[in-house]
Amino acid sequence: MRREDFEDLVVQALEELPEYFKKKLENIEVVVETRPTSEVLKKLQIGHPRLLLGLYQGVPLKRRGIRYGSVLPDKVTLYQEPIESVCNSEEEIEERVREVVKHEIGHYFGLSEDELKDLE
Repeated sequence: MRREDFEDLVVQALEELPEYFKKKLENIEVVVETRPTSEVLKKLQIGHPRLLLGLYQGVPLKRRGIRYGSVLPDKVTLYQEPIESVCNSEEEIEERVREVVKHEIGHYFGLSEDELKDLE
């Protein structure tokens, strides 16, 4: 899939988030990268780049206090090649992008992996 088409899917997934959640998104950027870097994989102790579909980096909303300010934006990264590698069609890619966006935005709101799995 062309990068531009993949990015459009990410934008669409963000637009489909419930309004309540979209209004709470502050100081966050969402980006697409081809694949995770070796540094990211090493830091997360992930052996194969195809195992990481997305990543949230930042201070979760529920952990921000009165001293939170003047910081770089939180970052959600979607990794195009790993997402495509676990899908068999463009429809599956579209659905997986939605899932990854929701998952990583869940981390922004402070949900743990276990809490996110319970919601799925």
